[in-house]
Amino acid sequence: MGIATTAIHAGQSPDPTTGALITPIFATSTYAQTTGQQGEPGEVRFDYARTINPTRLALEANIAALEGARFGRAFASGMAGIDCVVRTLSAGDHVICGSNVYGGTYRLFERVVSRQGLSFSHVDTSDVAAVREALRPTTKLIHLETPTNPMMSLTDIAAVAEVSRAAGTRLVVDNTFMSPVLQRPMELGADVVVHSTTKFLNGHSDSIGGVVVTNDEAFDKELGFIQNSAGAVMSPFEAWLVLRGTKTLVARMRQHEESGRQVAEHIAGHRKVKRTYYPGLASHPQRALAERQMKGFGSMVSFEVGDSVDQARRFLKALRLCAVAESLGGVETLISHPATMTHGSIPAERRLALGITPGLVRISVGLEDVEDVIADLELGFAAL
Repeated sequence: MGIATTAIHAGQSPDPTTGALITPIFATSTYAQTTGQQGEPGEVRFDYARTINPTRLALEANIAALEGARFGRAFASGMAGIDCVVRTLSAGDHVICGSNVYGGTYRLFERVVSRQGLSFSHVDTSDVAAVREALRPTTKLIHLETPTNPMMSLTDIAAVAEVSRAAGTRLVVDNTFMSPVLQRPMELGADVVVHSTTKFLNGHSDSIGGVVVTNDEAFDKELGFIQNSAGAVMSPFEAWLVLRGTKTLVARMRQHEESGRQVAEHIAGHRKVKRTYYPGLASHPQRALAERQMKGFGSMVSFEVGDSVDQARRFLKALRLCAVAESLGGVETLISHPATMTHGSIPAERRLALGITPGLVRISVGLEDVEDVIADLELGFAAL
């Protein structure tokens, strides 16, 4: 099946009781069981909703199918999913992480799980040689984002997957920015794909969640054991919202991508913009890689409007349509200031080294008429 058909139908069959086409919200904490119920071999056993829920199962099957994976686990947030992945490791293990990842990922690794004896090396994963050089005998996992947040740097997934396989490590790719419509990391050799479903998969800025998918059955069972033990599960209502979102994912991503390219080209040619970061621009140093491993360039654009926080704030304050807000991937255009918002937890000197300057802003282009988005950005430029 094509990806649009998969998005609409995978994991979802008409309800056997009523014939309802839409998967119901199974708002239950527990299930009636016969005394000593064991079930037939291979039969799904519904016992407690922290462990299993039909609405969550449908979503897990749906997103796994979209990513070309066999197994999926839906979490209370994207960060809960990433946390579960690193909890499969043990004290003394080493992780290679992209140097430019979401600030919450950096915070989780460096300020939370590192206290349990894990060590992390943050490297520029766009440099495959740097990834190889960072390997240790204790390296168990490589975690990367591509494109990165917010600098839009790309990693050659297939090349890093080759390095990972040779070293016997597990490669995890955060595919939140692209969605499976525009990028399929598992086809390029990734072992695990993670998403914040809050973003493009849900698409309507009304749900928090995360998902982890893999083809490794033993790893999936370990994730399930840890998830059930810790309880970081997605609620039935949140799962239903994301299922609603994936039905329109392909149509939304096509429009996001088209509008994103138009906005990026407008910004890149603007006299009040110092630099623009977008893989679809001819000026992007990794444009060829983007064309090779992605099916589009997405709708995430970062650009510098000056050298100071004050300039960025003047720009943002003048906007009327674009919402200054955390998050991304909604139908509405969202714009943020990474240095004080998404990446505020990263030390200032590290932010600057990564290119996250005080004047950098990041826009997630929504589904409004693109002419209206551009006109609103011009209000910001006029205020500079």
